[in-house]
Amino acid sequence: MPPTAVLVDAYTSGNHLPPAFAKLGVDVVHVQSTPELMTSMRPPDLGAYREAVPHGTPEETAARLAEFAPICVIAGQEPGVPLADDLSERLGLPGNGTALSTARRDKYEMIEALRRAGVRCADQLKSGSSDTLVAWAEERGRYPVVVKPLSSAATDGVAICRNAEEVRKAADAVLGTVNIFGEHNDEVLLQSFLDGEEYMVDFVSYAGERYACGIWQYHKKLKDTHRIYHRDSITPPDSGTAREIIAYMHEALDALGIQYGPTHAEVIVTAEGPALVEVGARPSGGLLPDFHDRCLGANQGDVTALAYARPREFAEHYAGRTYRKVTEATLMFLDTELDGVVESIDEDVVAEIEALESVHTFVPKLAPGKRMRPTVDLYTATGSVHLYNRSADALGRDAARIQQLKDRVYRLRDDTGWTA
Repeated sequence: MPPTAVLVDAYTSGNHLPPAFAKLGVDVVHVQSTPELMTSMRPPDLGAYREAVPHGTPEETAARLAEFAPICVIAGQEPGVPLADDLSERLGLPGNGTALSTARRDKYEMIEALRRAGVRCADQLKSGSSDTLVAWAEERGRYPVVVKPLSSAATDGVAICRNAEEVRKAADAVLGTVNIFGEHNDEVLLQSFLDGEEYMVDFVSYAGERYACGIWQYHKKLKDTHRIYHRDSITPPDSGTAREIIAYMHEALDALGIQYGPTHAEVIVTAEGPALVEVGARPSGGLLPDFHDRCLGANQGDVTALAYARPREFAEHYAGRTYRKVTEATLMFLDTELDGVVESIDEDVVAEIEALESVHTFVPKLAPGKRMRPTVDLYTATGSVHLYNRSADALGRDAARIQQLKDRVYRLRDDTGWTA
């Protein structure tokens, strides 16, 4: 029997892990942490797995997995982090353990873990009362502040508030709702605003040794109280900013007990230095292996599989090292002000975008029959485009053309008729 890796909740970018392990001769088994597969994310391709183990108690699941003698248990997406921690501990496998598992999912506990370790972080309060949150913001007397759910992702429910009225409105919009993972928002997190440039930072760790897979600077647009994703660009690994962020992330990951596996973090570089927005102990949602190989010289999925399947090779070739900037590149998220039902996709417009010199992959996110709404977060973006080009000018021209074409990808209908 070949060696086996266990993936928990391998939604969205977790789908890149089975082929990464397959290249190393490792089979994969899937575990889901919920009774039914979640519908808010791209589901795992269960055909890529030797077996799919249904939801059960941790004790039952660990007993079933022991039959495969797995080499590791990894979270493929955010909801699977606590169960992956639990199962790897029960099975005596390399993992981050359960002692700080809550701090790796609950954003309040995450920042408090950093504070206890003396790592730079935001001020914060959590509460189930919008009155309490407003009172804290007013007493603190420094706006803007940030309102967000405790355990969601992709800017779901995140609002930047400039006054007490906006804090109350944002908190009330989250309280009592369900996040994208089906979890109830009984409390809301309120944090001080971290002023500075924001970066996406991806690592792979094994036994405390780490490889920096990539640092991308976010370029976001402010829309009302929401900062929506627009595009990102590679931060040169030899820059002072990259070195400062990497040093900070070692401290943050240590404070959260993350010694193994892939991580995806957002960091803002303030006047005082880098400060963590949040980190997920799972692969980056933007992982696209071929694209990252071309742009950065390696990709997080393959490096993760190598670390668990062949730790010595990981230590020799990746531990203590960083990505390379091979070419200019960007990931664009398409936003819209349109509102209507998608009648069809204009394939000629799609073909024009895909034919642009710099375009690696274009993914329209909406199918016919789906509702398009004005973009307020990552989940209401209408599509994503990966671009790379050795010429920054050519890359910029192609990105500008995509902006001109983005609202023509879909043919919409609304209550008054057709909207192009």
